[in-house]
Amino acid sequence: MKRITNLMVLLIICACWSCNVEKKNEKPNILFIMSDDHTSQAWGIYGGILKDYVKNKNISRLADEGAVLNNAFCTNSICTPSRATILSGQYSHKNGVYTLSEAYEPDSSNIAKVLKANGYQTAIIGKWHLKKEPTGFDHYMVLPGQGRYHNPILKTKENWKDHYEGGKEYKGFSSDVITDFTIDWLKERNQKKPFMMMCHFKATHEPFDFPDRLADLYKGMEIPEPSSLYDFGPETNGRGFKGQSMDNLGIRYMKASSGPWWTDYPGLPFSTDGLDSIQARKKVYQKFIKDFMRCGAAIDENIGRLLDYLEESGLAENTVVVYTADQGYFLGEHGFFDKRLIYEESLRMPFVIRYPKEIKGGIRIDDMILNIDFPALFADYAGIDKPAGMQGRSFRENLKGNTPKDWRKSMYYRYWLHSQDRPGHFGIRNERYKLAFFYGQPLGKPGTEATTTEPDWEFYDLQKDPKEGHNAYSDAQYADIIKEMKVELLKQKALVDDSDEAYPVMQEIFAKYWN
Repeated sequence: MKRITNLMVLLIICACWSCNVEKKNEKPNILFIMSDDHTSQAWGIYGGILKDYVKNKNISRLADEGAVLNNAFCTNSICTPSRATILSGQYSHKNGVYTLSEAYEPDSSNIAKVLKANGYQTAIIGKWHLKKEPTGFDHYMVLPGQGRYHNPILKTKENWKDHYEGGKEYKGFSSDVITDFTIDWLKERNQKKPFMMMCHFKATHEPFDFPDRLADLYKGMEIPEPSSLYDFGPETNGRGFKGQSMDNLGIRYMKASSGPWWTDYPGLPFSTDGLDSIQARKKVYQKFIKDFMRCGAAIDENIGRLLDYLEESGLAENTVVVYTADQGYFLGEHGFFDKRLIYEESLRMPFVIRYPKEIKGGIRIDDMILNIDFPALFADYAGIDKPAGMQGRSFRENLKGNTPKDWRKSMYYRYWLHSQDRPGHFGIRNERYKLAFFYGQPLGKPGTEATTTEPDWEFYDLQKDPKEGHNAYSDAQYADIIKEMKVELLKQKALVDDSDEAYPVMQEIFAKYWN
């Protein structure tokens, strides 16, 4: 009897050990939530003048239970290229999506294909913005182009047409509808497989709309202004270009108030008639920032719905949850709105990640992470070697507090969609300094302006001038640092294989302006 009892105990121990091994080896699910332009200044968890105003209950919930990246950056701050980079793990010059006009070709490699080939069930719901049919996904339900905020059209395999055609209308507010269908898919998926779900909100992209339930949020309030809101031009800061002025947004509001326009803004009509330049910009900013935060509040509500579903269904423990935005956005800083530029507000990607099995809650990571790294991280979680061709690397160990000794100390950025107001440029950022070369050439890329601009350099000491208010390129005290950074810039270009050899005009510009 004693021998039988001991055998039973041994069998129970073995069974428990086997169960633990199985759980330990279980591949995690991945829920990748991404918004459009929901910049770090409007998240609250990064501080700033809006931190006491934004509605961020569920973003804060993720931050408390996971890790926040303090230095995540975009490699080309514009919607379509950033999304192609997040799928491919490659810079724009490698994946072929430079501007807003190129499609991500269906036969291109992407992380969804990699995970699907390794046993994952994959889906994407919401904004796609890459023109041609999504591939690598067992299920997709995506907006045509930017889509619309109210009663969105969503396209599936059954009614797909390239670009802006195809799809079916669904009643409701875009962020709510996208969340509804995301939860439906999670409920109906093949539960024998791990999943990767990409839930992509249209919000907070212009026209910054919101559901009716949030219409009175911030009513009667005056929102704080960024210190550089009344920067009216490059004369005061040493920039060599105009940028996308807040005044242009006011013009858009008024044009949309008076007749057909490319989009509909909430809360029209709007006018700045009779106001001076300061009063007009103040009025534009107050409308813009309130609409933006209302739009962001709807995202936060829907993140909460997704997190609640994971908890209720028992999926939370084994699901990696990411919330990020495809790039940053100017909320009046430098007198700007929009993105595109290498400046911090545009360059920086807010990013929070929760994975209870590995990541301690409430931590901050200062390491420099790029959007080329995201798919390598997902492959790592899935137990897959980094696919060939990906230029990024997994930051899984960084998230556990084990930063590799050879982790990057500087990053390379390039914006290709040249215009006179926001010229084509590339540059590098390290832990303290930023150097950018505005070469001002269209280089034959679709959607660019043909008119070139005079090449120009910009340099910023982010420790002394974190808001980048003074171009210090000509300051004698930085001459040696700038010389070193030019060498590093060439090194970074070579590391990512961005040579400019195909553009003779660039070789001429380098010869004239590099020293």
